[in-house]
Amino acid sequence: MAGIELSSAAFRDYTMIPDRYAKDGENVSPPLAWNGVPDEAAELALLCEDPDAPSGTFVHWMVTGIDPHRGGLDTEETQPGSHSHRNGYGEQGWGGPKPPEGDEAHRYFFRLYALPAPVSLPDDATADDVHGVLDKQQIASGTLVGLYQR
Repeated sequence: MAGIELSSAAFRDYTMIPDRYAKDGENVSPPLAWNGVPDEAAELALLCEDPDAPSGTFVHWMVTGIDPHRGGLDTEETQPGSHSHRNGYGEQGWGGPKPPEGDEAHRYFFRLYALPAPVSLPDDATADDVHGVLDKQQIASGTLVGLYQR
């Protein structure tokens, strides 16, 4: 399976996510860039999750229907035709990091999936729901991990 290179101008792989993107900060989505999307991709899906959350994996961001010809998303950018799902806070779109006070740094996995056909997920899909669909259907993916600690 081919790999997508996923990066951010705001942080590097396995480094700290700036406070600006945190729930208690400006709560804006970080800029993301990618390349290596296969030509046969019909759509991209983006997932950001925290597997270190005390209650289990927490979904911070889920967007489907992203044009596979795009090379990224700027801070707080939405794309016509894409769909932002509800995050673990019960809100549409991005919900920034907010680990419990005193916890060690949590890991935030940003995953971009290239899909051969449009995908349909419930608006309130859990991390398990998302992985159950996207992990099976993907033709390529890329991962970027950010860290955050309060």
